[in-house]
Amino acid sequence: MHATTQFLPSFDGAELAVHRLGPVEGGRPLLLLHGLFSSAEINWIKYGTAARLAEAGFACIMPDLRAHGQSAAPHDAAAYPPDVLVRDLVALVGGLGLTDYDLGGFSLGARTALGGVISGGLAPRRLVLGGMGLGGLRGWSGRLDFFLDVIDRFGTIGREDPAYMSQNFLRSTKVDRVAARLLLECLGRGAAVAAARDFAGVTMPTLLVCGTDDHDNGSAQDLASALPDGRYAPIPGNHMTSVTKPELAAAIAGFLRG
Repeated sequence: MHATTQFLPSFDGAELAVHRLGPVEGGRPLLLLHGLFSSAEINWIKYGTAARLAEAGFACIMPDLRAHGQSAAPHDAAAYPPDVLVRDLVALVGGLGLTDYDLGGFSLGARTALGGVISGGLAPRRLVLGGMGLGGLRGWSGRLDFFLDVIDRFGTIGREDPAYMSQNFLRSTKVDRVAARLLLECLGRGAAVAAARDFAGVTMPTLLVCGTDDHDNGSAQDLASALPDGRYAPIPGNHMTSVTKPELAAAIAGFLRG
């Protein structure tokens, strides 16, 4: 089973790479968003998560976020307005003609998926938030500063530094650091940031799936409790390794079938 790729224009014409895996006819549409400095290939395809979900009957639709993977990575600050990733997500849902679908994301992808529901007016049947906790939403400025520092000190961060693993991940994924910095700067502004403090509009069943050793974004259990219809599913691993585990696909498929 191999993924196919197409390029679709976003709200401003920027081309976004969209990868698909799963039944062409009759599959349940599942839109999956990857994390920061990652890609659809790394988060969903490489370790078999998308293939397992496809075997379970889901038509996986996996865009590369702006400034990531094969999607556009402009070096113009004007290409990164507030809420740009949410606006990209809303444009993709509209462009793909999705009306009855499920939505999931990991880390930055989870923030974007949640922002799309809260401030973008999206209404998936069910929502999956991976690698995300309450602290990662309400303490976003600290995480933002951390990743900006990783970019600014790239290539000089030593093994003893807490930022070392993030530097190595950024190096391995070959993300455009200029574009990534512009994206991060815009993510500190906009309605999605403010909306992360009020979850009343997240009325659909929502799964918080998180590695038992993943503490990067605070407590997933606390976020599940803060949501109107949240439930928590622990899986093995930390923020880097949980996406490599078969339990991730099993938890997602079990929840979406419920």
